[in-house]
Amino acid sequence: MTPESSPFRPGQPVQVELFVGRQESIERLRGLVRSANRGSFKIGFIAGERGIGKSSVASFVRYLCEKESGVTGCHVYLGGVHDLDDMARATFDRLLKDSIDRPWHQRLVEFFGNRIRQVGLFGVSVELNLTGHDLRTISTNFIPAIRDLVTRLEAPNSLLIILDDINGLANSSDFAHWLKSIVDELATSRKATKLCILLVGLEERRQELIAHQPSLARVFDLIDIAPWSIDEVGQFFNKSFESRNTVVSEPELTLMAEYTGGLPVLAHEIGDAIWHVSDGPAITRANVVEGIVQAAEIVGRKLLEPQLFGAIQSDLYRSILRKIAGSMGMQFSRREVAQLLTQEELSVLDNFLRRMDRLGAVQREPGMRGKYRFLNRLHAIYFHMDSMLNRG
Repeated sequence: MTPESSPFRPGQPVQVELFVGRQESIERLRGLVRSANRGSFKIGFIAGERGIGKSSVASFVRYLCEKESGVTGCHVYLGGVHDLDDMARATFDRLLKDSIDRPWHQRLVEFFGNRIRQVGLFGVSVELNLTGHDLRTISTNFIPAIRDLVTRLEAPNSLLIILDDINGLANSSDFAHWLKSIVDELATSRKATKLCILLVGLEERRQELIAHQPSLARVFDLIDIAPWSIDEVGQFFNKSFESRNTVVSEPELTLMAEYTGGLPVLAHEIGDAIWHVSDGPAITRANVVEGIVQAAEIVGRKLLEPQLFGAIQSDLYRSILRKIAGSMGMQFSRREVAQLLTQEELSVLDNFLRRMDRLGAVQREPGMRGKYRFLNRLHAIYFHMDSMLNRG
């Protein structure tokens, strides 16, 4: 199997043709967009753990709404953006770039006027050339600018803006107050605004915004993305391999699904690793086992924080983690863990718990003496995977 032909895309939103599950979340999000189509502004927050598929859900909803009702959409990744000016630049630049092959591109060009420059071979790509004054004007007068843009597009339906990877902005009081000011401006306006904004991030990011502006707690329509079911994981693997005319039997699909913990990010890593070690039109048991072993190493290095990955290289710490994750799941107690350990492991247990707490891997359960929980499902599932692989 050639790497470039793999149907799996580790670290990227899933292709729309391979999307599975999430029906309830998708219908709620489509409902927000339909309300915006009727002139009622909506703002949603797509929350969930790392690797749960939040960006894929947002991307799929955008695809459906554009295809079914002619919504104008853009998906803005804001990694590294920390202030409103850069957010405004990234948003309008993405709107412009995403419109190049759309019938309304020329109206966007007219909207931005001489603030566009062509770049790339033959000028087939464009970017905005905005001054600091332009950016401040856009961010300060966001709603009038959006209304003007929607009017110029002459679109029958709404503008959908997805603001993803908001880690750098979530702890900004300016961003939190900006969001609230948009909601207040639209709530007191008599003009219909066909706009839907979807923020995508960890639940911690939503809580950070609320800490800066408590009113946001009642503003967001919250859509919490849950892990895939075992059946949905199996559907994803089956659909992905079938898309490349590759056969996988039910027992092999079940084994793959068992190691994902319902996280799409792990499903992509496992599927991609299995694809790379396979050499025929049928996936064998040996391929699956070898791929899972390789995926576990890749996941450890790519998806665990460097400090945490370094800490678990200790044989004693790794052995303790295997015993916790292999039998206890997300929550555990010191007493239960101690009963599983050798005398040598028991001698370092308290140091282990303090170290994992400092690194943000586990935390004490408030008000519950000796009780702990993994903070991140991805960590718990990785350690569970490691435990299963080392049971032989």
